[in-house]
Amino acid sequence: MSHSVPLFIDGEFRQSVSQEWVDVTNPATNEVLAHLPCATEEEVNAAVRSALAAFESWKKVPVPERARLMLRYQHLLKEHHDELAQLLSQETGKTTADAKGDVWRGIEVVEQAANIASNMMGETVENVASDIDTYSLIQPLGVCCGITPFNFPAMIPLWMFPLAIAAGNTFVLKPSEQVPLTSVRLAQLFEQAGAPQGVLQIVHGRKAQVDFLLAHPDIRTISFVGSVKVAQYIYQQGTAHFKRVQAFAGAKNHLVVMPDANKEQVINNLVGASVGAAGQRCMAISVAILVGEARHWLPDLKQAMAAMRPGRWDDEHAAYGPLISPQAKQRVLSLIEQGKQQGAVCELDGSQCTVDGLPQGNWVGPTLFSGVTTKMSLYREEIFGPVLVCMQADSLEEAIAVINRNPYGNGTSIFTASGGAARKFQHQVQVGQVGINVPIPVPLPFFSFTGWRGSFYGDLHAYGKQAVRFFTETKTVTARWFEDDIPSGPNLTIHLR
Repeated sequence: MSHSVPLFIDGEFRQSVSQEWVDVTNPATNEVLAHLPCATEEEVNAAVRSALAAFESWKKVPVPERARLMLRYQHLLKEHHDELAQLLSQETGKTTADAKGDVWRGIEVVEQAANIASNMMGETVENVASDIDTYSLIQPLGVCCGITPFNFPAMIPLWMFPLAIAAGNTFVLKPSEQVPLTSVRLAQLFEQAGAPQGVLQIVHGRKAQVDFLLAHPDIRTISFVGSVKVAQYIYQQGTAHFKRVQAFAGAKNHLVVMPDANKEQVINNLVGASVGAAGQRCMAISVAILVGEARHWLPDLKQAMAAMRPGRWDDEHAAYGPLISPQAKQRVLSLIEQGKQQGAVCELDGSQCTVDGLPQGNWVGPTLFSGVTTKMSLYREEIFGPVLVCMQADSLEEAIAVINRNPYGNGTSIFTASGGAARKFQHQVQVGQVGINVPIPVPLPFFSFTGWRGSFYGDLHAYGKQAVRFFTETKTVTARWFEDDIPSGPNLTIHLR
């Protein structure tokens, strides 16, 4: 039964007075799960005011106490892991196993946030000049904001607000209007963990609410994950309003298959990385470059992909779930059709996929193309569906050149038994995250998520040490405490003595 999604403002879950509402639907059935308000300007203002007021006291809380909040929070997230996964599955369509992975990868970032003290350490040099010491302090910025996508409603919010808050900031979260329920539950558990009033706020909405947040004078940082066009817009508008911005954009991730690789391992990993989560991952493998004799593995790849079938989230035999919306399905189907018209060979066509008992679901079956060129829409566009396109190369050098000509640089992988080929690949490829016999090289949170080129707009990436730098400012202090001798006369130069 559907219900209205609450805002979370000033420590209270409250109903919006908005006149504009959005339906939240289950992608497997398109039944309405909830009604989401597009927050009014006054409601967004109230959230930012509360966050700003909370910052004045929260920034003074000792770092170990902030870390202990994160320890309590990760404990609660683990206790409610399966419950969160079930909620997430219903609003995204993900299978239970995939949803559990989404939640767990978020928990890992909260664990890293509990280690905030070591990441807040400054540096000290004694006697930089006579009786003068210099040291740096790492201090929070103020109110931070996160705008998150539909495809990871637990992991990506947990990329953002735990680290920002552990660093001493307060946070306003605007989750995707398509999947708000998981974020609300994350906030409930955060409050249960003992988060002070006003430290975390949640507002809902669409473009108008995002624009208001981008322009708000009291918000210091913007974190965003989404499509290329929106990421460019977020970065341009955010920086135009003098905010620090990290905007994670689209991708076209290639997996290079060398002929010396283990064929069975390659095929298993390619299938999972291309159709898992219905291909709705920014790190999904959507292009396979088959080098040399590996091109003959295409029939085996087709057979393995054909065995995958989508289904409802609680169907333990389903390989993946539906696309997030009818609009998303139609876009994928359009790209499949363009591929056929532009001369690609459709080895496996999932455009007519159905699932028994769920005729209204946003289903697309596993789809495989060969004979794809870099000029085709299938290659140029981020498909964001269970579609894998195959290309051929005569050498590793040719495969690397294809990847480096692509405008995106989120992730790439190579499967090979050769250490020399792997090292050459990791050194020469111009992509931020590289996998060697690993199909989806998403780093654990003590590293940072480092997409390059057209996949990222900004300077400092998500989680890891870079995120702590993104959410903080460095203050450098130069200090002298006079002892016995006082220098005679003023020093009229910039030189310390």
